[in-house]
Amino acid sequence: MTDLALILGAVLLAAAGGEAFLRSILGAALHLRVPKVVVATTLAAFATSSPELTVSTVAALAGQPEIGLGDALGSNVVNIALIFGLALLYGGVQTSRQDFGRDFYLALAVPALSFFLIVDGRIERAEALLLLAVFLAWLVWTVRHALRQRAVAVDLEASELSAGKSLLLGVLGLGALIAAGRLFVSGATGIAAAFAVDTYVIGAIVVAIGTSLPELVTVILSRLRGHDDVGVGTLIGSNLFNGLAIVGVAGTIHPIAAPMTEVALTLACGIVALLLLLPNRSGLIVRGRGFLLLILYVGFVWATLTS
Repeated sequence: MTDLALILGAVLLAAAGGEAFLRSILGAALHLRVPKVVVATTLAAFATSSPELTVSTVAALAGQPEIGLGDALGSNVVNIALIFGLALLYGGVQTSRQDFGRDFYLALAVPALSFFLIVDGRIERAEALLLLAVFLAWLVWTVRHALRQRAVAVDLEASELSAGKSLLLGVLGLGALIAAGRLFVSGATGIAAAFAVDTYVIGAIVVAIGTSLPELVTVILSRLRGHDDVGVGTLIGSNLFNGLAIVGVAGTIHPIAAPMTEVALTLACGIVALLLLLPNRSGLIVRGRGFLLLILYVGFVWATLTS
């Protein structure tokens, strides 16, 4: 009963924090004078990935980086297959080529790079540093690109927020989302431990869902408020942070011995999920893709638990 109460508390806290965090994203885009999708791909993605960073760092310092690896890679499957799958049930998403440009194709390439590095069953410190180098190169390019767009006028409904209020909302909202993730992880891990689930599986499924709560709430609220580009940008950016920065940090702290079967399955599901996001010729991600993504996620969970 205590574990279930923690999960319920997490859901309520996430709802309140998500609303504040979304308004902060929109306000930040206005005050920085950059398109909101750029803020979503960078600042919002980094903020919503902070729970994964915390979990992975703590696990690596404790000598269990496999939990962090499972969390980071599993969160990428949760982000696209589960979260975007649920968001698409609300209706199709109209996108632009900009939303599926360089960042999207890099997000597709990262799992392939990760598999190449982990094919020997380990991620050594040098390989982890390579992931961090790719991440830093992407971040520098993105920031420079954003600065070139600062002259673009941005019309946002959050325009009544001052810079100070936007920052305060962001801090409070993110704090509530991270706290919600911690509550969820505590409750769900307690339930999973009762069924003797191993550490990588707990990381890839249970912890991944808990640490992805910020993305889940941000994307769902973005859809309800008519800011689909914020949701798309947040998820793609979060995948890049998870696959490059978070795995890189964990592997730098402690080399990772990876269970190849589970890792290959997670990476493959992540790639398939991203491919299902590709819009049709008119730039629409149709509602039916949501059902396919949810079926993919259920298959991923079943295969991970039975492997």
